[in-house]
Amino acid sequence: MDQANPFETPRTYSLHRAEYLVGLAVSTGLIIAHATDIRWPVAVALFLYIDLIGYIPGAIAFRRSGGQPIHKGYYVAYNVMHSLIAQGAVAALWCWLVKPEWALLLLPFHLFGDRGLFGNFMKSFALPFEPVRQPGYLRLLDDLGLKHPKPVGHPTEPGHPAPVGHIPAARPAAEGVSQTVAAGRGAAR
Repeated sequence: MDQANPFETPRTYSLHRAEYLVGLAVSTGLIIAHATDIRWPVAVALFLYIDLIGYIPGAIAFRRSGGQPIHKGYYVAYNVMHSLIAQGAVAALWCWLVKPEWALLLLPFHLFGDRGLFGNFMKSFALPFEPVRQPGYLRLLDDLGLKHPKPVGHPTEPGHPAPVGHIPAARPAAEGVSQTVAAGRGAAR
């Protein structure tokens, strides 16, 4: 989900991020090895356009919202722009329409860096656009008997409610159904 609410144990989350660090190391090595062959203005543009379209508008909207939900379009833009599949398609189109070139290495470099270094994965409508530690995640760690990782996230201003996503965390009717199902399972044993 994000670095504040990975909904993985801290150990598996670290291992998940480590896989992307390997990709970051490989892409960095290739960038260094081919530094003289890279058209740097193109490379910088390819690196920046991902966040100019996919992150910055949503981050601005989140900060302006005061903890209220922001439009789902910001989440979709982030997820599309930060998708390895979408950026792979961009690279394939670039190779077909322009030419294959080393500047395209900045696409995986950006995505692997976001995931490996910063722990940024796809954004869920159910969570705030920016990472804010969720009580449900902390309860999950408590239930698993695991220590809470160091706090991360954006502090909210005093007096503002905690930022929210777009799907309610729990619906009373769903809880009642879950409790009925759980009670039925317990009675069946």
